[in-house]
Amino acid sequence: MLGHACNKAISRIHVYLSQHGEGKLRLTVYTDYALRLLMYLALKQDGLATIAEIAESYDISRNHLMKVAHQLGVAGYVETVRGRRGGLRLAKPAEAIGLGEIVRHTEPDMAVVPCLEPIDEPCALRRCCVLRSALEKACFAFVEVLDGYTLRDLVQPRARLQSLLSILPSAIAPARAGAPQRR
Repeated sequence: MLGHACNKAISRIHVYLSQHGEGKLRLTVYTDYALRLLMYLALKQDGLATIAEIAESYDISRNHLMKVAHQLGVAGYVETVRGRRGGLRLAKPAEAIGLGEIVRHTEPDMAVVPCLEPIDEPCALRRCCVLRSALEKACFAFVEVLDGYTLRDLVQPRARLQSLLSILPSAIAPARAGAPQRR
């Protein structure tokens, strides 16, 4: 869980050096919220969660979370159940949702500098620039590392995460659409 600094909107990914010279990569708040929402739903297993419940657990904006949930639903990661006892749940098993896949979906612009695609601004150094090539490789490597993780991996300390987010393990949760009913 990230602090209040992460609740500010970040318009794009930035690479910066910390005081100790370590490179850092920052994702947008949209991606942060998408990952938090998916993790929460994975922790609920087949139980339903509401936007209000998730927003309260993370102390984040309901309005922003609603937009994220809608887009994740359109993309097929989240499904909604309407009605008085409705809510959100994962549309796929947690092990079938790759972290790199989510980041690619929520971060369509991985250009850490303006000369990279899709911005592709002109640059006087373009013909012989090594920096551009290095940053392209770094972005590729970043997402490639994320490809090695699934949503299931992110929620492995399940009991501890459920406790931190005040998620009670559900006794018998309604089955996911298309999944066999438990008896």
